[in-house]
Amino acid sequence: MPDRIHVRVERDLESLRSRAVRMAELCEAILAKSLRAVRDRSPGLAAEVKQDDLAIDQLDIEIDDLVLQILALDAPVAADLRHVIAIKSIATDLERIGDIARNIAGCARRLAQHPPVQLGDELSILEEGSQSALRNAIQAFRDLDVNLARAVLGADDKIDELEGRIIRGAIDRLSAAPEHTEQEIDLIFITKDLERVGDHATNIAEEVILAAEAKNLKHAAKLSNPPR
Repeated sequence: MPDRIHVRVERDLESLRSRAVRMAELCEAILAKSLRAVRDRSPGLAAEVKQDDLAIDQLDIEIDDLVLQILALDAPVAADLRHVIAIKSIATDLERIGDIARNIAGCARRLAQHPPVQLGDELSILEEGSQSALRNAIQAFRDLDVNLARAVLGADDKIDELEGRIIRGAIDRLSAAPEHTEQEIDLIFITKDLERVGDHATNIAEEVILAAEAKNLKHAAKLSNPPR
């Protein structure tokens, strides 16, 4: 009996992981497409993003259902339970990244209706940094690679710094060229969305470390340096 239970847990965990990996792949693709819609000024690509997000939402529901099934029927313990909880949390972050991609696609649609503005090199760097953080977090999850997960945590400060610089530049341009106000506001929205992608990548990396090492790093920086 114990052997049969173990086999069932392993089977269900693998099914859960495969759905989460598929969800992650879709999130990478939808984010890239939304950013391409901005760069190409393509309402058509932006419209595809809205449809693509439905597949992510469907997988999120399937993961919820499977998590409940595993907890109710398999009664996982120790490492298996940590993996189930981590995958549920990762799925939540992935679903939110799908929503972020939809937000960026909305900005792309609006930007395409106005004269183009210079997007700037720093926004390109932020795009690559956020996408790289997400890509590495997903790879860390696939391989349960804690070293790669920790590298993702280390990249978040640079993303935050870039976000601040880009927003300050956009505000300065608003004063100099108020006729571009709507475009600059959408670029600020995109910048903040990309920073949020970095935050979600960080959350995923923390869940990988929790699953692999039973170390909870959430809020670790704030809790280690409480306000005086």
